[in-house]
Amino acid sequence: MGENASFWESLIYAHPTCTTWKQEAEGSIYHLASILFVVGFMGGSGFFGLLYVFSLLGLGFLCSSVWAWLDVCAADIFSWNFILFAICFVQFIYVTYQVRSVSFDREFQELYSALFQPLGISLTVYRKIVLCCDAEVVTLEKEHCYAMQGKTPIDKLSLLVSGRIRVTVDGEFLHYIFPLQFLDSPEWDSLRPTEEGIFQVTLTAETDCRYVAWRRKKLYLLFAKHRFISRLFSILIGSDIAEKLYALNDRVHVGKGFRYDIRLPNFYHVSLPETPPVQPSHHLQRGSPRRKPTGVTNCSSFSTQ
Repeated sequence: MGENASFWESLIYAHPTCTTWKQEAEGSIYHLASILFVVGFMGGSGFFGLLYVFSLLGLGFLCSSVWAWLDVCAADIFSWNFILFAICFVQFIYVTYQVRSVSFDREFQELYSALFQPLGISLTVYRKIVLCCDAEVVTLEKEHCYAMQGKTPIDKLSLLVSGRIRVTVDGEFLHYIFPLQFLDSPEWDSLRPTEEGIFQVTLTAETDCRYVAWRRKKLYLLFAKHRFISRLFSILIGSDIAEKLYALNDRVHVGKGFRYDIRLPNFYHVSLPETPPVQPSHHLQRGSPRRKPTGVTNCSSFSTQ
């Protein structure tokens, strides 16, 4: 304890205290360096946040080096500040190289800004997703089919970038697929990774369309390596299926002016007077939300209770 006490006493009391303070202020270079430090530490996260931080901190250390060389004339202060400036400069070059390496084509950049960036997905994670689809956008011409009912195998997951897709079953219209919606999310969700299946609906392009396609096996390998991407796609697919269910729900009507609510299978609410009801002929089929929405049992006996 005595040795420790003497060490701390020598550390604290060995140096003379400041009896008189320097009257004149430091030069403008010193104050500029301090301002750059304050502003630099306000940077955010991500690639552009790192560029912001390293650029301002590097300039601050450079100003401190110039101040130490010209005003203080202290070699040790100059050396440390110049070393820190060099480190910030190297980090700035490295982050700039990373930003250039994750640049994308215009359509992929717009897809990131519209769908993935609002969810807080970083560019490095998005780059893995883009590489999984070979960074390719597929074109589907007007009136060409993406999938044929009972014929096309379910071997990929596709996301519509532009255009509009019409979904039909047995020639009857079900709903549309719009940009930033998956083309085959119900089919994807209905199968396990080891299962195979075919489309139960027909998907036809109403306009010239562009979409991104991930091969099924390749995407599952990506999910196995990165659990975060797996959870991300699970959320996106689930939200997409919910939108399709509500789109079908708006078209399902029963007799007596009642409309079926898919959220509450045992209850019905009154539809608008100008909406003509569709008389059903079969029971509502369970399974994929792409099923034909004409299978609700007439509930006139229930509504009178």
